[in-house]
Amino acid sequence: MNMAVSPIPDDKLQNSDFLTDVLAGLSEEQKTLPCKYLYDEAGSRLFEQICELDDYYLTRTEAAIFREHITAMAQQVGPGALIVEPGAGNCEKVELLLEHLQAPSGYYPIDISPEILLAAKARITARLPNIEVTASIGDFTQADVWQGLKDITPRKRVLFFPGSTIGNFTPEHAEVLLEFFASKLSRGDGLLIGTDLVKDSIVLERAYCDSEHVTEEFNKNILARINSELNANFDLAHFAHRAFYHPLRQRVEMHLVSLKSHTVQIAGRKFEFAEGETIHTENSHKYSISGFNRLLSSAGFTPIRHWCDSEQRYAVHYAQIS
Repeated sequence: MNMAVSPIPDDKLQNSDFLTDVLAGLSEEQKTLPCKYLYDEAGSRLFEQICELDDYYLTRTEAAIFREHITAMAQQVGPGALIVEPGAGNCEKVELLLEHLQAPSGYYPIDISPEILLAAKARITARLPNIEVTASIGDFTQADVWQGLKDITPRKRVLFFPGSTIGNFTPEHAEVLLEFFASKLSRGDGLLIGTDLVKDSIVLERAYCDSEHVTEEFNKNILARINSELNANFDLAHFAHRAFYHPLRQRVEMHLVSLKSHTVQIAGRKFEFAEGETIHTENSHKYSISGFNRLLSSAGFTPIRHWCDSEQRYAVHYAQIS
């Protein structure tokens, strides 16, 4: 199922952003790895499996909100819109929206995984042949992947950012990211974005530490990727997956816990791990409706409306540039 990844040649390791980020993160007092590297082809496929699990309520709850309110959302977006999706992945979530829009001017997905993105582009083009799809491969936090937008002149641009991806960023970094998004938009353009809401910690922790251990495999995959691409020697059996809710920070934290004292080499660098020491791999921040509206406003957006499920577990927001 997983495509083999060729290691980066030794003479090119020095210029690898992946290597730079890994070495920097593992050199910190609290070892970290950027969560964006969880989503290579293997990681993206594992995440798709997570989204199908009973414990992981987020995807099915968001999907239910879209099904129930898609007409209202499409009316809010309006006719002639270009839909831009940072971190598009397999692009499945956007299809329902594209189907209901009035004469959309196109779809511009951005993703770091070329295999999944190009396959999704082919699928959408076959299913919705009247919609022009312009795929941009790369990290959506970097300016270069947005350059293609200059060649598209729609009536309106709407960023589509579902899946509570905004929760992977600290509130401070989320504000910076939303400001970056706002800089790509003009007056009247919009943002359709999903957020997970604050709720009981038991529900949250089950979602990130599932009974089938798929999330554990997903979390450990980043170590396998480092081994494959960066000439490292992580033994995955020496690490365990841990996920817990931090109530004061209103976030679920994902860690990899070292089960013994040992040394790992990465591109010739040695890193010592003590028993019980962790690598912090991902955060998932949870918001209240009022709290997220304040974040939108501070980043230059005007909150317009939101839609929730009946249990108030999840929300989809629409905001625009005024």
